[in-house]
Amino acid sequence: MKLSSRGRGCCVAGSRERGPPPRSPFVHQLRFSPLEKAKIAFMTLTLFPIRLFFAAFMMLLAWPFAFIASMGSDEQELEKPLSWWRKVVDILLKAIMRMMWLAGGFHWINVKGRRALPAEAAILTVAPHSSYFDAIPVTMTFASIVMKAESKDIPVWGTLIKYIRPVFVSRSDQDSRRKTVEEIKRRAQSDGKWPQIMIFPEGTCTNRSCLITFKPGAFIPGVPVQPVVLRYPNKLDTITWTWQGPGALEILWLTLCQFHNSVEIEFLPVYIPSEEERKNPVLYANNVRHVMAEALGVPVTDYTFEDCQLALAEGQLRLPSDTCLLEFAKLVRSLGLKPETLEDDLDKYAASAMKMKKEKVVLEEFSAYLEFPVSHTLESMFALFDENEDGIIDIREFVIALSVVCKPSKTLETIQLAFQLYQSENGTITEEDLAHILKTAMGVSQINVTHLFRAVDEEEKGKITYDDFYRFAELHPHFAEHYLYADQMGPESGLETSSLSAPNGICTDFSPENAEDKNKPLQKKLN
Repeated sequence: MKLSSRGRGCCVAGSRERGPPPRSPFVHQLRFSPLEKAKIAFMTLTLFPIRLFFAAFMMLLAWPFAFIASMGSDEQELEKPLSWWRKVVDILLKAIMRMMWLAGGFHWINVKGRRALPAEAAILTVAPHSSYFDAIPVTMTFASIVMKAESKDIPVWGTLIKYIRPVFVSRSDQDSRRKTVEEIKRRAQSDGKWPQIMIFPEGTCTNRSCLITFKPGAFIPGVPVQPVVLRYPNKLDTITWTWQGPGALEILWLTLCQFHNSVEIEFLPVYIPSEEERKNPVLYANNVRHVMAEALGVPVTDYTFEDCQLALAEGQLRLPSDTCLLEFAKLVRSLGLKPETLEDDLDKYAASAMKMKKEKVVLEEFSAYLEFPVSHTLESMFALFDENEDGIIDIREFVIALSVVCKPSKTLETIQLAFQLYQSENGTITEEDLAHILKTAMGVSQINVTHLFRAVDEEEKGKITYDDFYRFAELHPHFAEHYLYADQMGPESGLETSSLSAPNGICTDFSPENAEDKNKPLQKKLN
C-alpha cells in the first residue's frame, strides 16, 4: 500500500476542496524545552497543589447548592420557569464554577457571538471536542447534556450533573439510544420550555487539527441548531486529551502548572435546516460541520470514532499514526459495507485470491472481483493499492488489508491468511514476501523486515513457514515493537493505548446504529 495524495484524499477543507490529509486527529504529542521543564517543576512544587486544592474546594462547595436545588424536582416543575430561589442558586453555582476554572488558570474566558434563546435553537452543537476542559461552556450555560446513566452515581460530580437536567443514556437498556433521541426531540420541540441541550457531535476527543465525522444524533430532530466552536490558543497545548498522548491525570497536572490558560467560545449564527436536511440528518450534520470548520479554519475528515477504535485495537501489530488503513476502512464503509460484519465475505475474497495466485488485476477486474460497479469510491480504494501508479494492483494486498479492518485485534489470524496467499508450494515465504505482508497489514509504504526475518529464520534457510513465525510470535509477543518500530518508525510513531480508560469526552454517543446508513445511498452490487 502507498501513502500518496492520489490514494489518501480523505480530507476536505472547510471550502470543500480536497487537500492533503491532516495529521492523525487521535494523536497528541507534547515536547518540552529544558526551560519549560524547569517551569513545570517549579509550578508543581508551588502553584499546582494550591490550585488543585482550591478547585476541589469549589466543586465541593457547589455540591450542597446543586443537591438542594435538585431535590423533589419532578418533570412538570422542570418545564416551568425557574422560581426566584432557583434563579439565585443558578447564579451562585455559575459563580462557583467560574471560580473553579479561575483556580485552574483560566483567568478570563473569551466569548464571541450571541447565544441563541432556547426558542431560537434548542440544541447547541459544540466542536471540536478535545478535552474534559470542554465542560467550561457547559458550566457557563448550564445547558443540558447527553451523559451515560452511570455518571449520576459519581459522588459530588453526579449531583452537579443531575442539576443541569441531562439526558441519560443507559448501557443496560438496548433501546436506550432510540429513547434518547425521542427525549431530545420532545425537549427540542417544547418551544423553549426546557433548557437547551449541548451536544458534542464528534462523539470522542480529537486534537483539534480537523473535524471528524459528526454523529447524526443531534440532527435527527430536524430543529434549528446553534453551532458553537471552541479554541484553546495557548502556546503549549496541555489541554488536549486524545487516544494517544498524555493521560487524564497528566493533562490535569500539566494544565494546572501553566500560569495562564486561554479558551475562546464562539457562538455562530443559528443554522436553520432545509427541508432536505430535516429528512436527512447525515446531510444536516455534514453541512453544519462544514460551517464550523470554516469558522475554525480547519479541514474536515471522514475519519470516525470507529476508525479510532481500529487504530487502537489490541493486537500484536500496532498501526502507526500515518497508516492508510484508516482511509481504507472509510472507503469500505462508503461502499455500504461494515468491516465488523465482513468475515464471511473475507473468506470468499481470500478463496478467490488464492485461485488467482500472483495475478494482478486492473480496475475493471477489481470491480468484478468485489461485485461492485466502478465508482469514485472504488477508484479511490484501487488507488490505495496501486503502488507504482501503473493501473494494476496485487489482489492479495486488498485481502490482507480487509482482514486487518475486519479483525484488528487478531494479528496472527491475518498473518496466517497472508502466508496462505503468498507461500510457495512447499509452504514457505521469502523476506520480500514478508515485507509485502507487513507493510500492507500496517498500511505503510515502506518497512524494513530484515531483522525480524533473520530472527524468525533461525536456520538461515532464506525462507520461513507460518509455523516458524507462529512459534517466534509466541516466544516474542512484542516482536513488532522490538523488530519493526524500533528500527524505522521511532517510539512515537505507533499508536499506544493509555492505561487509563480511553477518552470519550464529557458526553456519550447516542446515535442509533443505523442512523448513518439510513439516508446514505449505497452502491449496488453487480448481478
